[in-house]
Amino acid sequence: MISNYLKIAWRNLWKNKTFSLLNIMGLALGMACSLLIMLWLQDEINKDKFHKNGKQLYRVMENQFYAGETVTYASTPGILSQHITKDIPEIEMASQMLWEEYPLFTVGNNFEKEKGRYVNGDFLNMFTFELEKGDARTALKRPDGVVISKKLAEKYFPNQDPLGKIIRVDNRDDVMVTGVLKEITEQSSLKFDFLMSYERWLKTNEWAKEWGNNGPRCYVMLNKNASLDKVNAKIKGYIKSKNKDSNVEIFLQPYEDVYLYSNYKAGIQDGGRIDYVKMFTIIAIFILVIACINFMNLATARSIKRAKEVGVRKVVGAVRYSLVAQFLGESLIIAFLSLIFAIFIVFLMLPAFNTLTEKHLSLDFTDPTFLLILLGLTIVTGLVAGSYPALFMSSLRPVVVLKGALKFKPSATFFRKGLVVFQFGLSIMLIVGMMVVYRQIEYIQSKNLGFERENMLYMPLEGDLSKTFISFKQELTNMPGIKSVTCSQADPLEVGSSTQGVMWPGKDTTKIILFSQNPVSYDYLTTMGIKLKDGRDFSPAFSTDTTNYVINEEAAKKMGMKDPVGKEMTMWGRKGTIVGLVKSFHINSLHESIPPLILNMQRGQNNWGQVIVRTQAGQTKEAIASMEKAFKKFNPRFPFSYKFTDQEFAAQYKGENVVSKLANYFAFLAIFISCLGLFGLAMFTAEQRTKEIGVRKVLGASVVNITAMLSKDFLKLVLMSAVIAFPLAWYLMSNWLQKYAYRIEIQWWFFLIAGVLACLIALLTVSYQAIKAALMNPIKSLKTE
Repeated sequence: MISNYLKIAWRNLWKNKTFSLLNIMGLALGMACSLLIMLWLQDEINKDKFHKNGKQLYRVMENQFYAGETVTYASTPGILSQHITKDIPEIEMASQMLWEEYPLFTVGNNFEKEKGRYVNGDFLNMFTFELEKGDARTALKRPDGVVISKKLAEKYFPNQDPLGKIIRVDNRDDVMVTGVLKEITEQSSLKFDFLMSYERWLKTNEWAKEWGNNGPRCYVMLNKNASLDKVNAKIKGYIKSKNKDSNVEIFLQPYEDVYLYSNYKAGIQDGGRIDYVKMFTIIAIFILVIACINFMNLATARSIKRAKEVGVRKVVGAVRYSLVAQFLGESLIIAFLSLIFAIFIVFLMLPAFNTLTEKHLSLDFTDPTFLLILLGLTIVTGLVAGSYPALFMSSLRPVVVLKGALKFKPSATFFRKGLVVFQFGLSIMLIVGMMVVYRQIEYIQSKNLGFERENMLYMPLEGDLSKTFISFKQELTNMPGIKSVTCSQADPLEVGSSTQGVMWPGKDTTKIILFSQNPVSYDYLTTMGIKLKDGRDFSPAFSTDTTNYVINEEAAKKMGMKDPVGKEMTMWGRKGTIVGLVKSFHINSLHESIPPLILNMQRGQNNWGQVIVRTQAGQTKEAIASMEKAFKKFNPRFPFSYKFTDQEFAAQYKGENVVSKLANYFAFLAIFISCLGLFGLAMFTAEQRTKEIGVRKVLGASVVNITAMLSKDFLKLVLMSAVIAFPLAWYLMSNWLQKYAYRIEIQWWFFLIAGVLACLIALLTVSYQAIKAALMNPIKSLKTE
């Protein structure tokens, strides 16, 4: 019997080649799109799940409280790890980890900046980053030790055993290679080319030894039997026990959650990359459902052709369940063929998809999980797509169909039209979403940040530049293409340092207020293009400016000062005068509102920061050449490197740009696949109304009249889709925009464009079948069988 069903299925597929191709390609596109998203989702969900101690690893988080506001940070005191393991028995190990560093590595005549981290000795015992050479238990125990990647080993010590070899760091210190890392898996969100002793870094950064200062991250590993809730309760006031003036409470976040759940609001977890995971999961399901609906509509459109077959089979004794099995079997065969095409499409699209998403996804047919995904995708698609046609066809009464007059109940027609409404509703929602995302990204990239990011570059203040900056600045300012030069502790797009140690006359000492702060040099406002609202910039003509301050409008509001210039204030015990008030400008991501900011003069020698250069408009090449020449003169032992401010700004929103592009592609695919379903319904309607069209033509109806008559019903369905989709799209995209402190308003014309576009696409799709039906010879249409 099964072989008989297979023969019948194959004959029907081969007999109706166009119909079969439409079905297979519609499902293949939907399955390919869903498969791409599933590969992406699998990669996202599995991030950081490879660590052997993964269930015991946690990141220490801080809740800081300011005037009724709770702010959550991953930064912690730099000495937390060495104390918390002694005081909290449930914590088996702990490791501090510094932000990404780019020190200069020199071996002989080979020197280059490398990317890595400073970590405590237990780091490799906690995390599963395996060594190819060396002992993970002791590799980071010695202060002058360094663990390097296999790539760096081959780069600096080709054809040699790197263990015990010496690397010069920043032309100051020598470190010894104590281990070589195996290649870090793509499943790790943490990537580095070296690990160096955190204790070594701590010796030269005294500020990190104070309980009131935060910066490095802290990771802990709990005992296997430890209770997270009990440990959180125990460590909640740990920082306060070390520093009575602290306003900090700490808690642990599972390390396996860090990648996906990175955002916090008012001390409560508030999403992160998991939002994208949820969004693309829904999109994958929707697109697959749209493809299945196409199958249903196309299968129903061909039902008249197979109605007599069903009638004859029932007359000779076929029961309903056997007919359902037959039609479901046919849909599973089509789903399997669609899967083959889908895999081929994915194979072709993966390189471009990987480039867009910056991943290394692949089709791994040796992975049992991947094979189960393929099998599940095929079975689910086949059963969902074939369920309605199978149930509908098997319900036909032989007495009716053998008379040659197949009629459908209003409920069946309503259901099929409802499917089309659902399809186009989803497509219209995607179109609206696409426009909102695009406009928000465009708004971000064109928004006035309060400073001029064009024609501005910056490079690290390092090596000898920290000692000779004044001379370097004087020479560089007089070179071709250079307009002005300054330096700053923070880069132009991110001021990460903050303090609550600010006082002023009349301050309410019961309220704790957090201020961002940035030490700068002369000409900072001029070079950045920041506008003064009142007062002046720092100037070498005023010797007292080394203790004076420039604040932004937000800081003035927090201080309750309408005219702050000339008023006194104190930061970290250093009393000075506010000499300038600048208009508020963005110092961080547009996801965040502008914080109160204090600018103060840099004191003494700075070993780190950024040299910021304003170039003459249209003379970027000349400016870069001048920067390189001056840099090599004053800092010859370091490689010359620089960044464009506008390019770095665009890179901050790379994730949103990827989402925007994917939304465009998915919206196009959804519309295209929906049009296949609409084409199927148009075909079905034309077959059902063949004789009606013939009668109308005999009575004088023109081709235009008949085309308009057939198209009108479909446009009603699309308009109905729009009415349903618009409020849902507005709600979903309004929620998405809430993640931005600065965002666009959703305009009414977004919905108008989406509705008109959907109607035009639907009209073009339907018009072909409508015109074909209208041009049919009425003599053939009115022939009786």
